[in-house]
Amino acid sequence: MPLAIGRRELLAALGGVATTWPLAARAQQAAMPVIGFLNVVSPDGYADLLRAFHQGLKDTGYVEGENVAIVYRWAEGQYPRLPELAAELVRRQVAVIAATGGIPSPLAAKAATTTVPIVFVTGGDPVRDGLVASLNRPGGNMTGINFLAGELAAKRLELLRELVPAAARVAVLVDPANAEITGPTLRDVEAAARAMGLQIQVLNANTSREIDAAFATVVRERPDALFVGPGPVFVDRRVQVALLAARSGVPAIYVVREQAVAGGLMSYGASVADAYRQVGVYTGRILKGAKPADLPVVRSSKFELVINHQTARMLGLEIPPTLIARADEVIE
Repeated sequence: MPLAIGRRELLAALGGVATTWPLAARAQQAAMPVIGFLNVVSPDGYADLLRAFHQGLKDTGYVEGENVAIVYRWAEGQYPRLPELAAELVRRQVAVIAATGGIPSPLAAKAATTTVPIVFVTGGDPVRDGLVASLNRPGGNMTGINFLAGELAAKRLELLRELVPAAARVAVLVDPANAEITGPTLRDVEAAARAMGLQIQVLNANTSREIDAAFATVVRERPDALFVGPGPVFVDRRVQVALLAARSGVPAIYVVREQAVAGGLMSYGASVADAYRQVGVYTGRILKGAKPADLPVVRSSKFELVINHQTARMLGLEIPPTLIARADEVIE
């Protein structure tokens, strides 16, 4: 015969369940590993790359909010903020730091901890920049992805010359605050320019206002072409840069596909989205117990030439058939 439960007993039982569920949910959340995501710029221009990072995590079995939590820290282009943001992630006792957006981010993370695993993505040389002992045997608490942004500078200048054969003067837009990659890029560009008989003019910019000022110089000096150097600032501000280049009427080459998609004329470089996906994969593997010292630095092997035909038509440029034939993607 079923037992009769009074209203008071029923409410008491339901109240016990109600208090148990939040406690259980909090306990489950507390048990989740936490990733610290550190980036030089802002989230505005990084939606696609964040998706790629999340896909890499998913490939290893981790989904944000389900079995892993992510704490995001963005420096908003203010490089001096990075050390404190990295230190804050260490104080939060994150399980891994994904240091992204260029070499200053992993350098700040490295200075903040020698024990928390760090997965970086950089376009510079991680050995030369002091992140790892070697590519195959990183040692220490760091490993990551190298997408070779700086090492392809001479190749980009060759492509720009092929696009604009009559070019004699080329403006080079670089970020002076990102010295670890800007210095080697300028050395490579200057050497390649001498070999091709080109004159270059260096334009420095690190903020939106400085980018406007650089293009005011482009309008005034009228160079034959523009070489946009590597750096997270120019990826974050890619719409602004592409729009100003179009308004200035100057043919330009960029580093990553995302810049060409935003309206840039042409880009050549490694797939940064694929690099961010691999950062997610390495982060997931470390959460599962792998040690950074045992994970070789991955060097990008996927390079893409992207041409924005719509921008070329707007500039009145005829893209050489040889370039069209070699392009991995032509945006119509």
